[in-house]
Amino acid sequence: MSSSNSSTYGEKLKVESTTTVIQPINTHVTNSQGETETVGDHGTQRGLKSRHAQMIALGGTIGTGLFVGSGQGLSIGGPVFLLAAYIMITILVFGIVTATTEMSSYLLVRGSSMAYYANRYCSRSLGFALGWMYWYVFSITVPAEITATSLVIQYWNPPIHIAVWITLIMVVVVALNCMPVKYYGETEFWFASLKVFGIIGLLIMALVLVCGGGPNQDEPLGFHYWSNPGPVNEYLVGGASGRLCAFIGTATFSVFAFAFAPELLVVTGGEMESPRRNLPVAGRRYFYRLIIFYVLGVFFIGLIVSSNNKNLLGGGSGAGSSPWAVAAREAGIKGLDSVINAVIITSAWSAGNSYLYLATRALYSLACVGNAPKIFARCTKSGIPYYATAASASFSLLAYLNAADSGATVFNWFVNLINTGGFTSWIAICFVYIQFRKATIVQGITDLPYRSKFQPYMAYVSGVMFALLLLLSGLKNFVGGKFSVPSFLTAYIGIPVFIAIFLGHKFTVGKNDPWTKRPEDIDLTSGLDEVIAAETPGRVYDKWYQKWRVAFE
Repeated sequence: MSSSNSSTYGEKLKVESTTTVIQPINTHVTNSQGETETVGDHGTQRGLKSRHAQMIALGGTIGTGLFVGSGQGLSIGGPVFLLAAYIMITILVFGIVTATTEMSSYLLVRGSSMAYYANRYCSRSLGFALGWMYWYVFSITVPAEITATSLVIQYWNPPIHIAVWITLIMVVVVALNCMPVKYYGETEFWFASLKVFGIIGLLIMALVLVCGGGPNQDEPLGFHYWSNPGPVNEYLVGGASGRLCAFIGTATFSVFAFAFAPELLVVTGGEMESPRRNLPVAGRRYFYRLIIFYVLGVFFIGLIVSSNNKNLLGGGSGAGSSPWAVAAREAGIKGLDSVINAVIITSAWSAGNSYLYLATRALYSLACVGNAPKIFARCTKSGIPYYATAASASFSLLAYLNAADSGATVFNWFVNLINTGGFTSWIAICFVYIQFRKATIVQGITDLPYRSKFQPYMAYVSGVMFALLLLLSGLKNFVGGKFSVPSFLTAYIGIPVFIAIFLGHKFTVGKNDPWTKRPEDIDLTSGLDEVIAAETPGRVYDKWYQKWRVAFE
């Protein structure tokens, strides 16, 4: 973006912020006939401060997928395939982050979500299908985090029945989402801070163990586990085919650790102070989070834990421990494994908290554009969409499946369902972004708060690769005679359901709509003045704005 465009943007902020007042978008909603209806006097509030947004972006959805699920990825593919899979997914997810940041920072309204942008930039039918898929997947991710937390708790073999722990975790998550968003932001700030510092501590511990600093170590670990049992595993079948299956299985399973974090940026941006300023900064920093926490994290996991360790999730009967805790115990560091598991439990609480927030705002956003019953757009005076919260929280009861079946089995069912939704979401995001990008070019829009130099190329690459991984996500059902009806259904049921919802809306409510809007017909201006007016230009911002542009764009 040119400096002249940046100056125009800054001047527009100063002028319009003193003359226009933004109204909550859910005061009125548009029904399926295009009519406007009033649903209440209250909307969500912009109560998330910059530090909340930055820390939520940094660690909001880091949960058991990284802390516990990475152990199963290690047992499937071995240390090299686990590292390679995380590097590949990091690059692809970075393409999603830059796309969502560019789109949403331009026009970030309250109640925003990727379903809102799909509705606005592509078609009502795509927005409808994507919105309901988000609500369903975000909602079931909450019991997935609760289930994984219960697996970690079982590490101590507590005498209390697992259903009691599930209830306690669930109550805390739901209670936090019943508080005003500023309290949610403050809670998540400290939760995410604990996760960030916890991961840094784990990386330091891993470095010490690799260098031979553990009490039970006579010599440095180095790359010992890369040679014994080996750098890569065979999965499902033997030989080269087994190694290929191992890499594919590791990649498709590991997506769970990354799922929906880019979408969290968009949703929290709708309740963020000065989102056009703060969201691009959060998006830029996201890549460093992926490299440090995810890639570096699994690199060390492959160095300090053997891929055939029976205590890893999926590694043996009753397994369910974090690889970090396993490494600490085997190194002879007394009590540290329990400390690590305590941090992981807190992290899972945090991730469950974030996903319930996402589910609630997804349903609220659907109601705002008339794609869900208008009752779900009703909010308290403090900005809590209480009906949407209640409906979303009801899915948490699925966590009680863990009380009747193997926790690891139930966890894998949830992972399959969530990964399918994650792949579908990211494919749709790439399509919506390409539509947005074409519209900005055709309409001559250059005054964007953020523009990535890697786009639109990364959108095409990420979209194609995630489509391929989606088709391969149920591979284990077709190789080695390991077909399982629950595994097959949870891996693929989301695809026909999404298509059915899309076509059902298209051939009923949206039968007169085009399949997708032409770039010149996409509305890039309605509501823009109100969004700009909500910004709070600061003296520091005006001074440093150009420097950020030059350094990162």
